[in-house]
Amino acid sequence: MAGRRDSNPFDDEEVNPFADQGHERGQSNYGGGGAFFMPNPGNVPSANSKLAPLPHEPADYDRGATVDIPLNSSMDLKKREKELQDKEAELKRKEQELKRREDAISRAGIVIEEKNWPPFFPIIHHDIGNEIPIHLQRLQYVAFTTLLGIIACLLWNCIAVTVAWANGEGPTIWFLAVIYFISGVPGAYVLWYRPLYRAMRTDSALKFGWFFLSYAFHIAFCIFACVAPPLIFKGKSLTGILPAVDLLTGNALVGIFYLIGFALFCIESLMSVWVIQQVYMYFRGTGKAAEMRKEAMMAAL
Repeated sequence: MAGRRDSNPFDDEEVNPFADQGHERGQSNYGGGGAFFMPNPGNVPSANSKLAPLPHEPADYDRGATVDIPLNSSMDLKKREKELQDKEAELKRKEQELKRREDAISRAGIVIEEKNWPPFFPIIHHDIGNEIPIHLQRLQYVAFTTLLGIIACLLWNCIAVTVAWANGEGPTIWFLAVIYFISGVPGAYVLWYRPLYRAMRTDSALKFGWFFLSYAFHIAFCIFACVAPPLIFKGKSLTGILPAVDLLTGNALVGIFYLIGFALFCIESLMSVWVIQQVYMYFRGTGKAAEMRKEAMMAAL
């Protein structure tokens, strides 16, 4: 017993896991006359194999645990759907209220005008294509051309008078020319073009009457500027034919500038006479004269 050495069961032994150990043992046992040993069926690795074991399951893993699925998701969807419906109903209510106010303002004759002209720097409201009846649009466009025409006439008048001042005519005529431009451009729009625009749009007889009165003054000024007699205004502050002829004898360049101004005022006068004639024919043809008298009496009362 003392000379017998027990093998250490924990000692690592170099064993080929792919070797058929059971078959070798069976052969050795069989050859040695020992008991018959059946080989390992299915080549299952023995206990001494070096193969890595499968990872262990966590100790706190509960196989019977269930996934917590919220049951109130359908209730949340219904709540959100109801909120969306309430918001939609509120928007519809506000839209109806806004439309009702716009209709009331329109019936009262108050029109909200958005400034849209000129496009690069809007200062006035102007939309002939959408607001003026189609059979009056051509006449309105010509009237708008006369507005641009008087602006061009007064601007060129300032340029011509500036040239005359530079050639020794004195600063007084230049200051008067600037006053004509500063007062004439907004005055033309406010006094006769805007009343005509609104008269065409709303078919108001009183606005037509105001247009006739102010536009007649506009035509009278244009005709006076064509002649430019030294009666009311300083003679050479307007580019009429009389100062043009006078300047041609002394300074041809200044005289040419005045002749161009004279031509512009002539064209403006002719176009303005055509516009007032056409507007008056429309006014008489639609029977607005009697309506204007009634509205004037109501306004007076």
